[in-house]
Amino acid sequence: MIAPLSGIRVIDLTTVAMGPLASQWLGDLGADVIKVEAPEGDSTRRTGPAIEQGMAALFISTNRNKRSIALDLKTDAGRDALLSLIDSADVFMHNIRPQKLAGLGLGHVELLKRNPKLVYAGLHGFGESGPYGGKPAYDDIIQALSGCADLMGKQNGVPGYYPSIIADKTTGLIAAIAILSAIIGRQSSGEGVVVEIPMFECMTAFNLVEHLYGHIFNPPVAPLGYPRVLSKDRRPLRTRDGYVCMMPYTDSHWRAFFKEVGASELIDDPRFSSIGDRTQHIDELYKILSSYLLQRDSFDWLTVCEKLGIPAAPIRSLDDLLKDQHLEEVNFFQSYDDQSIGGICTPGVPILINGERPKSRIPPRLGEHGREILQEIGYDQEKLNRLLRSGTAQREKMGSSPLG
Repeated sequence: MIAPLSGIRVIDLTTVAMGPLASQWLGDLGADVIKVEAPEGDSTRRTGPAIEQGMAALFISTNRNKRSIALDLKTDAGRDALLSLIDSADVFMHNIRPQKLAGLGLGHVELLKRNPKLVYAGLHGFGESGPYGGKPAYDDIIQALSGCADLMGKQNGVPGYYPSIIADKTTGLIAAIAILSAIIGRQSSGEGVVVEIPMFECMTAFNLVEHLYGHIFNPPVAPLGYPRVLSKDRRPLRTRDGYVCMMPYTDSHWRAFFKEVGASELIDDPRFSSIGDRTQHIDELYKILSSYLLQRDSFDWLTVCEKLGIPAAPIRSLDDLLKDQHLEEVNFFQSYDDQSIGGICTPGVPILINGERPKSRIPPRLGEHGREILQEIGYDQEKLNRLLRSGTAQREKMGSSPLG
């Protein structure tokens, strides 16, 4: 399989989750992603359980298919090395606050002068032109500001966070799409592109897909919030012996369900006769559905739904996913045998290209590829030694040499 992004070089200064997930997608698709780290490394190298210091669980989950170089950007030699790398690149991406970048001489104006075809991608907490521009942002903060915590409160009675770093993960996906579109656009224009990907705006757009609802019209014709997903009764349904997830959705689904439970009179009930009517009366509908589910066992309901063509599923735990027959048959999980760490099992790239799952490489140790990367851009031994002497490649607490 020829990787779609083969030949594209990405210089990645991002850390933590959002940016590394975006660059991981680019690496999955074949780009040469060079992860530029400070001498102490990305903080996720120490987040979660680890067998080898500097290779913790969260880092492994977000940094496959990359190479690593460690540079101290507080030194002239470190900045010069980074600029030389950017001269060789197609994409430069960062999640550093612009004020700090400007002090390092890494603003988009300066870099596009050096490399006029560069795709310059800034992954920020907030759009730079607004009053929040430049403020620090983490997943919890963005969940609070973009409506996530309030939506949880509307459904559950108490504001809360989604039990996932959903703002990081969603914005990381959007960033990968934006960078890919800029690469394609550059092919026709021949000119560099500046792409800004702000978490707050991305997650606000994410939440308002369905929840702008009646306010999509001016003047509004209904309140904010999509009633079906905000219903307190939208949840796994209790059966006689457990729970199932069932979603009759179309008119034919509901007709079949009402016939199955002996409630044919509800087929013509004006509250439930169309999707619009059902949405308006969703709380009543879910209560009716819940009352019938209690009358049979989970297995019976799953069998009935299979027969009627109604989407339904049992609840799977995280433990169950590791043993899921479907995931096993499609070879979803990727196993590695690492000389130092031993066995590693991670989700593989979740897409197929021409029927094949793109290959995965284990995430890099800190600075593992430093020497080879610098040699690729013309550093000779004398220049490498000078960089070493400058302190950018000092051996550090992780026990590895940042230049490999």
